[in-house]
Amino acid sequence: MTSDAASADRRARAATIDLREVAADEPIAREATARYFAELDATFPDGFDPGGPDSPEPGATYVVATSDGAPVAYGGIRPVPEVGAGTAEIKRMWVHDAWRGAGLGSRMLRHLESLAREHGHRRVVLDTNGALLEAIAMYERAGYERIDRYNDNPYAEAFFAKEL
Repeated sequence: MTSDAASADRRARAATIDLREVAADEPIAREATARYFAELDATFPDGFDPGGPDSPEPGATYVVATSDGAPVAYGGIRPVPEVGAGTAEIKRMWVHDAWRGAGLGSRMLRHLESLAREHGHRRVVLDTNGALLEAIAMYERAGYERIDRYNDNPYAEAFFAKEL
């Protein structure tokens, strides 16, 4: 299959994937989180250490996309009133590398923005590492603007916001 045909096939398959909300402690969410952390560890020049076990995040909502029972995209939102009233943070935005180029990342991002609106948020923020060039480009194409640092995440090097 040519590269163009493979890309078209991925886009067609991505359009059929359902996005569903999941609890962060569901097995599919834990699997997606583990894949996300493993990818960050392999991508970042000095690796990635997620620290201890996740602590509950009040008000957080996570979404997973699956194909053949396996997670292929994942992300969530959580309120961050300390950043500003009506603000949510997009967290753990991840797309399986085999699904990149299919529009699934943009679809997940739009879904998370819609979910933030449904929860009453008027603005979303996110952070990312400078090594994640494809993600940064996607955020910029989606209308995110760079902002000053808003947290103490040691891996974050780029910070973005978007009015909803």
